Amino acid sequence: MISPIEPTFVIVGAGGISKSYAQAFVQGLPFRLIGVADIRLEAAREVAAMSGAEAYDDVDKMVHDLHPTAAIVCTPPSTHPDICVRLMEQGVHVLCEKPLAISTEEAIRMADTAERCHVTFSMGSKFRFVADVQKAREIIDSGILGDIVLYENTFAGFCDMSQRWNSQPEISGGGVLIDNGTHSVDILRYLLGNITELQVVEGRRIQKLAVEDTALLFARTESGAMGNIDLSWSLNKVRADFVSIYGSKGTLSVGWKESKYKLAEQKDWTIFGNGYDKVAAFGNQIRNFGAAVCGTEKLIITPEDAIASVRVIETAYAALQTEQWHDVIPAAQFRRKVTCGPVALK
Repeated sequence: MISPIEPTFVIVGAGGISKSYAQAFVQGLPFRLIGVADIRLEAAREVAAMSGAEAYDDVDKMVHDLHPTAAIVCTPPSTHPDICVRLMEQGVHVLCEKPLAISTEEAIRMADTAERCHVTFSMGSKFRFVADVQKAREIIDSGILGDIVLYENTFAGFCDMSQRWNSQPEISGGGVLIDNGTHSVDILRYLLGNITELQVVEGRRIQKLAVEDTALLFARTESGAMGNIDLSWSLNKVRADFVSIYGSKGTLSVGWKESKYKLAEQKDWTIFGNGYDKVAAFGNQIRNFGAAVCGTEKLIITPEDAIASVRVIETAYAALQTEQWHDVIPAAQFRRKVTCGPVALK
């Protein structure tokens, strides 16, 4: 592995999300993208051409030839654990796209491998790196909104999933709940803290898929805030914002084109951001990960955050079967249970 002074990156998996990562490298990152691998060589070549990287149809050969510092894994979720573990055992730092894994046990295996191999490991979850979301957290933490009562999030838009791996449960781990919902619960945890219990209700399956295409998730956090999350591939719920926060002293909105807040005693909204910038979010994510590899920054999404994300979604699927409230076992406690054997779960 080369010196971490100037990390070099490769991408594993040349699907749609990989193009956003490649585009971020082109727009001024301080790191180089040197290789892209996919079992479909033509797909790898298309993504590699965006940055002048080399294309491969074999991950191990790419690592052997290029000696990358870090890899961004963009393959389907069912393949993440084995690919990431193999990379980390070769000394490669790994940023793995969400959903990190289908089960908490697999997520823990990945995190444990990173510790054993002394490499940096994180989950890719772009919304934490949207500037407006980060600013929203600062505003919430300042206390000017008072006690936070309600979090609302909507990721609902028409999308034909009938021919995509995201709707094949053996590959994806589920439907819209694990796909879009992973973003939703990560934003909620980032803004308001750990989720302690949740309930999930499924909507009508419009697309006749083997998985849920519409779902409502309700959550409570350690701080006592409630969460209301709308997820769908089969309806277009048009909103100017994708996150709304309601506090005892004010309201905050993170939007696609504008973000703002208004205190109870104020007449007008205060604008604090220009909305969602996808490429900038991916760039910020890579910068943070690369800096963590170099030891100059802390990870914004830690391995513990990544495990917690999987644990919440796994609990959500258990709740989906009963439509009853389910407690979320804290990720650290669950990890101790898996690693050390049974513990008292309160």
